[in-house]
Amino acid sequence: METGSGKASVMATSLRESKRQPTPALENGDQLDQKAFHARYEASPSSVRAELVGGTVFMSAPLKPEHGRYGSRVVHWLVEYELATPGTEVLENTSHILGPLSEPQPDACLIILPAYGGRTWEDKNGHLHGGPEFIAEISTSTESLDLHQKKRDYEKAGVREYLVVALRSRQVFWFISRRGKFRELAADSGGIFRSETFPGLWLDSAALLRRDAKRMLAVLHRGLATPEHAHFVSQLARQRR
Repeated sequence: METGSGKASVMATSLRESKRQPTPALENGDQLDQKAFHARYEASPSSVRAELVGGTVFMSAPLKPEHGRYGSRVVHWLVEYELATPGTEVLENTSHILGPLSEPQPDACLIILPAYGGRTWEDKNGHLHGGPEFIAEISTSTESLDLHQKKRDYEKAGVREYLVVALRSRQVFWFISRRGKFRELAADSGGIFRSETFPGLWLDSAALLRRDAKRMLAVLHRGLATPEHAHFVSQLARQRR
């Protein structure tokens, strides 16, 4: 018969052994909640890049130069806006904890800082929570994911605007949240997209697709020179806590 002290010893040994069990590696297609995904992702080698979208794990393939060429231009465009708009910040390839089944890692986002009334926040470990105001994805092999499952996650999380640069189909999609649902934002007669969340954030999509950074920045600077952008800057300054 096992004594009480014997049982306690067995339980303690079992607990120590369970603690020594390695964290399972992430696998493409795993069905996980956000907490389980996050724990496995944190234990993964730094070379691993993964996302949780709608409760499904998606492992990223090595990025090709085409992705980098377009991604760098989108980030440059957003950083130019940040520099002209105190209270905003650009983040690149940053994980976002959006909900119990969602932790994507978008290519770029533009946020309003929490001190200026923004919607995102960082926990004590430095992880970002909440839906950014603006997200951009560069889609090559991920076009279907970005335009469907990931779009639904962003919509549910309250992301206000979502840009998808779909390279296979050579299209730029800009979605805006209307009453909690994404609707496609139309470009103006000159082919220029104009953000409603970030006044002055203008994009010539044709220039982006042909990687004409000079034209992209010229159009952006026109937007930054508008009274709407100046009003937005003043509004952010008033909201600063």
